[in-house]
Amino acid sequence: MKDRSFIVIGGGLIGMAMGWKLARRGCEVTVIEREKVGGSASWAAAGMLAPYAEVSFEEEALLELGQASLNLYPQFLEELGEDVDSVPEIFYSGSLIAGMDRDDTERIRRLFEFKEKLDFEAEMLTGSQAREIEPLLSPRAVSAMWLPQDKHIDNRALVLALKDAFLKNGGNLLESSEVTSIKFGENDHRVKTDKDTCRATDIVLAAGAWSNSIPGLPDELRIPVRPVKGQIITLKMTEEVELQHMIRTPRVYLCPKEDGTLRIGATSEEKGFNTDPTAGGMKDLLENAWEALPSIYDLPVTEFFGSLRPASPDHYPMIGKTKQPGFYYAAGFYRHGILLAPITAYHLTDIILDDEISGLIKPFEPMRFSDLAQAE
Repeated sequence: MKDRSFIVIGGGLIGMAMGWKLARRGCEVTVIEREKVGGSASWAAAGMLAPYAEVSFEEEALLELGQASLNLYPQFLEELGEDVDSVPEIFYSGSLIAGMDRDDTERIRRLFEFKEKLDFEAEMLTGSQAREIEPLLSPRAVSAMWLPQDKHIDNRALVLALKDAFLKNGGNLLESSEVTSIKFGENDHRVKTDKDTCRATDIVLAAGAWSNSIPGLPDELRIPVRPVKGQIITLKMTEEVELQHMIRTPRVYLCPKEDGTLRIGATSEEKGFNTDPTAGGMKDLLENAWEALPSIYDLPVTEFFGSLRPASPDHYPMIGKTKQPGFYYAAGFYRHGILLAPITAYHLTDIILDDEISGLIKPFEPMRFSDLAQAE
């Protein structure tokens, strides 16, 4: 594949997964990252692999994509382990979606009935039954839905492993490099940064919340990705407070990590590109988390920061070709970037190199919003 050369704009988890897969197929690949690899949403995420808990009403296509990506994760990690020594493992923890009052219970019950129709494993529990699964759950919890198939992974370790694997496969990484313009030619595209100019036959745009603001991108190729601010808190667990399962309520999630920390998130704010952590964000997160897990009260705070989710108008990702030959999108993953990394890397690589388009990817083609993008 040395006749094909690639520039991947964006060094988050999705961008690094694409760079690694293309380099592994023998292509010449350069990844351009405006800050440090994985330094934005990929680092802030809790690493949940939870299509069953995350899916909501009328999101069957997203659920199908998420299930397929979750099933690909073992193969994805096995191949990654062929290139690097240290690969994070999947933790099979399951999720408890807890109801703290009657309104929560009714909402969870509607979700349960919806999930039952989709024929996947879920169980409606009383508060007492939920505490048999997770004893740390608040005595105030009156109901819960148990989703045993949900999992999580160390997303930070994963993105760093992908960086190492990309480099070991001959990839070229340009960190702290901001794209200043794109110019398209016939099998000769140019991406200028504040430091250099790169040339390639193909470009993959995976710049997260910044995907719609790349200088020089023609209006007809822009997609309506917007930043959605999320604040997240990390606590240090103790021997007395060691959560074993992911817990959610309609207002917050708590995800235990293998390093002994507990990630609590996340707010959802339309604040443009502002990522400043706020007192109100911390108050809401801790109050809602304490309601579900009172024993967090004395745990030390080790991190608190804001990051930007890349959201599309329908909250579906944008994966695939554009009207410009040799230009592809892998963007708009909103809350699902960690989960969808494997299927994006495999299927978009197939689209690019083999011109094979899976039916799974069809609902997520990026140019479905082309008219809207031009109107804006």
